[in-house]
Order: sequence, then structure tokens, then C-alpha cells
Amino acid sequence: MQEPKPDAGETELLLFALERSRAQFAWKTGGLDAAALARPLPPSTMTLGGLLKHLAAVEERYAVDFTGRPPGPPLDNPEALADTGWVWRSATNDEPAQLYSLWHSAVARSRAAMQTVLAAEGALDRPAEYTRYDSGEYPNLRRILVDLHDEYARHVGHADLLREAIDGLVGDDPPA
Repeated sequence: MQEPKPDAGETELLLFALERSRAQFAWKTGGLDAAALARPLPPSTMTLGGLLKHLAAVEERYAVDFTGRPPGPPLDNPEALADTGWVWRSATNDEPAQLYSLWHSAVARSRAAMQTVLAAEGALDRPAEYTRYDSGEYPNLRRILVDLHDEYARHVGHADLLREAIDGLVGDDPPA
């Protein structure tokens, strides 16, 4: 992944940080079979398959903030909207190809939504379409982008630990 220029602007730096975290996550979860994706690291019940499905849902939710369109997979499933634990539990029944496809598709929709909106003037200052605070205020898209990156930062650490326990894979960045 190419580093941004030393004088890169805010949008370029935010997107770079997000893309680097996505690449790290893809590397830490990639190429595993169903048993590995469903393996927890006790005492936690978290799995890499659950993380894939969870982050697909997160990507989709934030893509809605950029577009205002109805949610797609996996958030278009009524169970996903009614039960926040559904993505974690249901991932154990999904095939690896299904989980990888779900996450990659959600990331692609999210990237496309961001590219469209961020090309507009003042894009980062626009209010979110979906997320609203208890105060009734909508965060701007800058905040949504930072929150999405934070979600990845948190879960890349989880993926690090889970993957190391599965097959010993360690490291900060995917091989070039």
C-alpha cells in the first residue's frame, strides 16, 4: 500500500488510515477454512468469522450514512436489525466463501459511497444520513469516517490475537 505524500490533505489521510486497517484486517482473516473462522479464543466467544460478518454490517451501516439508501447485506436481514448479536452467532453457520464475499461486497459498496460523496465540495462537513445522537444532532461525515476507522482499529487487534492462536500468523502489515 502506497504511503500518502507528506503534505497529504485530511481526506486523503483519513482514507489511507481506513484502507490500511482494512488491508490488515483482510490479511489477518484471509484464507481460512470454516473451522478456523469459527474458532474462539476463550474466554471470549469472538471468532474471525464473526468479525468478518460484524465488520460487513458496520461497513453497510456507515455506507447508509454516506448515501441515505436502505441497507444491504447483512443489514437487510430482519434478524440483523432486531438482534445485535445475530451477526456474531449466525457467522458460525456461514461458509467461508459466504463470509469473505459478504465483507468484500460491503467494503466495495462503502468505498463507492464514500468516493461519490467525498468528491463533492464540503463533503466531510455534510451531516450523516442515518446516525443521530440522543441530542438529535447528526454527526458530520468526517466523524463517521473516523468512527469507521476506529471500529477497524479495535477489531484488527482482536483479529491479530485470534489469528496468532489459529496458525501463528503475526505481523503488522500484509506482505507487499
